[in-house]
Amino acid sequence: MAARHEVLVIGGGNAGISLAARLRRYKVGDIGLVEPRTTHYFQPLFSHIGAGAARMSEAMRDQAKVMPRGVEWIRGSVADILPDENVVVLADGSRVGYGQLVVCPGLQLDWDGVPGLAEAMASPDVTSNYDPAMPEKTWALVRSLRHGTAVFTQPPGPAKCAGAAQKIAYMACDYWREQDVLRDIRVVLVVPTPTVFGVEGVDALLDAKVAEYGIELRTGTTLAGVDAARRTVSLAGPAGTEELAFDLLHVVPPQSAPDWLKSTALPAAGDAGGFVEVDPELLRHRRYPNVWSLGDAAATPNSKCGGALRKQVKVLAKNLKAVLAGTEPQQRYNHYGVCPFTLTRHTVLFAEFDHQYRPMPTFPWLDPAKERRWAWVLDRRIFPQIYWHLILKGRA
Repeated sequence: MAARHEVLVIGGGNAGISLAARLRRYKVGDIGLVEPRTTHYFQPLFSHIGAGAARMSEAMRDQAKVMPRGVEWIRGSVADILPDENVVVLADGSRVGYGQLVVCPGLQLDWDGVPGLAEAMASPDVTSNYDPAMPEKTWALVRSLRHGTAVFTQPPGPAKCAGAAQKIAYMACDYWREQDVLRDIRVVLVVPTPTVFGVEGVDALLDAKVAEYGIELRTGTTLAGVDAARRTVSLAGPAGTEELAFDLLHVVPPQSAPDWLKSTALPAAGDAGGFVEVDPELLRHRRYPNVWSLGDAAATPNSKCGGALRKQVKVLAKNLKAVLAGTEPQQRYNHYGVCPFTLTRHTVLFAEFDHQYRPMPTFPWLDPAKERRWAWVLDRRIFPQIYWHLILKGRA
């Protein structure tokens, strides 16, 4: 056994760092955190970077600089979890024991989930803001396009902030309109859902924005294949398969839990996505009471987004603190989710909803289905500062 920690956290993204920081504020003394990456990203800024409204330097920090004080950083990758032995096995074969385990490694991007997609990402006309190496490429493609066809796709199934697939489409159209070339660009937005998003009130405003930009909306449709050499995509929709030529393709790939997590005992039987089987409100594993999960890798029915995660961190930290003190967990997550839709490069619509996509506004007296300039300032300017200086320090 290489080491043992009272609390071991797997994952050094938003979930792992903010939870570890909050646990330290709760005086939990022995915390280890497993994370192989050396760069930490604030991913919500990637959409703004792809639209030329932010710089990549604003969205990244050295991992060492965001690691909470007093938390041991275990710089490695997880290969397996042995919950019956209270052991995590790392890729180098070393073993780390734990008293309580929190599993929050995020999602993996399944580029091979669509035929031809993995190969297409290296082509000059295909991009994705979901890859940290590509938001600047997205902006270069948006900036240079003056005529032709632009296709934006959203994947079926669980995805981190799935609405980000639409954000870049709206901001790109706003830029093209500013440049007086939108009329010469055919824009196609592909979503797997029956409506543009699924939240009452929000759909009406998004439909109006789609009509304003002249976007061709394909609902109930998914990306079935990419041929980068021919610059065509295959779209599978209600009427069958459609082949469409493109000059710019922005893709959000299918997503799932990491492969190593799928092969452990933690997902529920039959869960092909490989997500950790937890009580969706307590965030505690249903079969292993000293295992917890939150964020994108947890099998919770809410939208996978930073706003949901912030609520989950507070719940899980208090519940874990209670268990460490010898009492039962009492805090419950309320299934809150949020998606800030950037409808232009200067306005944002905050869509807040529960796990059944029913409106769940923070301020019920404020019309939630409205785009606002101040909301853009909050999303673009203020939230990044809150993230770096409060959320990652366990204070928000």
